[in-house]
Amino acid sequence: MDPQNLEAGQVVDGFVLEQALDPGGMASFWRVSRPGSTMPMVMKIPLMRRGEDPLTIVGFEAEQMILARLTGPHVPKFVAAGDFERPYIVMELVAGRSVRSLLEKTPLPADEVAAIGAKIAFALHDLHRQHVIHLDLKPSNVILRDDGEAVLIDFGLSRHEQLPDLVAEEFDDPVGTGPYVAPEQVRRDRGDPRSDIFALGVMLYFLATGLRPFGEPQRAGEWRRRLWRDPYPPRRVNAKIPPWLQEIIMRCLAVDPAERYATAAQLAFDLQHPDQVLLTARAEARERDGLVTVALRWLRARRQGPLPRRSVAGLLARAPIIMVAIDLSPDAEGLRGALAVAVRRVLATEPNARLACVNVLKVSRIAIDTDVDAQGRNLHLQRLVALKHWARALPPAVEKITYHVIESVDIADALVDYARNNRIDHVVVGARGSSPLRRLLGSVSAKVVAEAPCTVTVVRTREGDAT
Repeated sequence: MDPQNLEAGQVVDGFVLEQALDPGGMASFWRVSRPGSTMPMVMKIPLMRRGEDPLTIVGFEAEQMILARLTGPHVPKFVAAGDFERPYIVMELVAGRSVRSLLEKTPLPADEVAAIGAKIAFALHDLHRQHVIHLDLKPSNVILRDDGEAVLIDFGLSRHEQLPDLVAEEFDDPVGTGPYVAPEQVRRDRGDPRSDIFALGVMLYFLATGLRPFGEPQRAGEWRRRLWRDPYPPRRVNAKIPPWLQEIIMRCLAVDPAERYATAAQLAFDLQHPDQVLLTARAEARERDGLVTVALRWLRARRQGPLPRRSVAGLLARAPIIMVAIDLSPDAEGLRGALAVAVRRVLATEPNARLACVNVLKVSRIAIDTDVDAQGRNLHLQRLVALKHWARALPPAVEKITYHVIESVDIADALVDYARNNRIDHVVVGARGSSPLRRLLGSVSAKVVAEAPCTVTVVRTREGDAT
């Protein structure tokens, strides 16, 4: 099927061509409709003309396999696909704007960069949980829906770890879009989801400074410098960038994947809680790494052996975000001790976990609440101090623990919303002793168990009179 011979009104396998859309580098696009369907749809037709890049053909086949297996709000809904006699993919036409449209407005304010980055990170985490690594993340491949959700498109270079990797099988050289290719991709490692975190770091750098951290290299030989050479810190380019955002961006852009965020969900967590980001020396840096560090990376790159095997699911499972809901009431001391024991046990098996210590400050539905106690001390600050005091004996490094006091009229709703909004993997919550009133109204822990979108561990004291 030659895209140049298509006309509006033509019918292709039951789909009516309505309007030609802006073409891409390797495909043409038509808005289409089908009798009985009200969903806006787009038909993607790969360019398979004589002399066309063979990656176009392989990418079409890969995207057809992968997109059909993806679900959720962060990818277009798959509708249908043709064959090699009449190649096309029909999918949902996502209403929104490409992140690429924001580049002309850069540099953006830090809070806007963080908000956009968190949405993309959540989309990546959802993709990774479906065993897919995008491997071509860039502004033109991210659409922000009208409702604010980020949608990832174009899976022609992606890898589904449960399907044949057609790109790796067909091409000996690394593939991708030069400015966004991660160092390990240069070595043809297509199995690490942290490659997408690197690409998102490039996007955050671009949005915050108006420049790409590595320029626009076009050849794989130029990409190879990424194995040892780090970019200039973004605050050197734009002094208005706050230290916490530079800390996040430079962590995403670490040469070694092990030094980046372990998961996209952990990255999103920091972008949503900038006040909780632990600042290191890179937050204030103005220069690139020194010659000794760069030379050691160069030598390491020359000596690197076979790539390790890993699974996306395994990497995600080893780096969960855990939330512990802590009751700071005076009569809950026994329960707090039991929670500490339970959390230590969980963290002993999850050394790469992030821990969020959460307390809910209950407020009235109607009355105006005061934010200070009888002695004039700030209630919110007092609870933060109490949370940090509770966590002093826990084993993780300090950068892996954060503290959050939430104000809400309903404790259970607040905990469930927090778990949902931050992609929490495991909630640890205490349960107070039973009473006629509690059985009548329902307990906080029971509601969290019923509604939280993740694993929940309920902790009780042996005495049964605490929590």
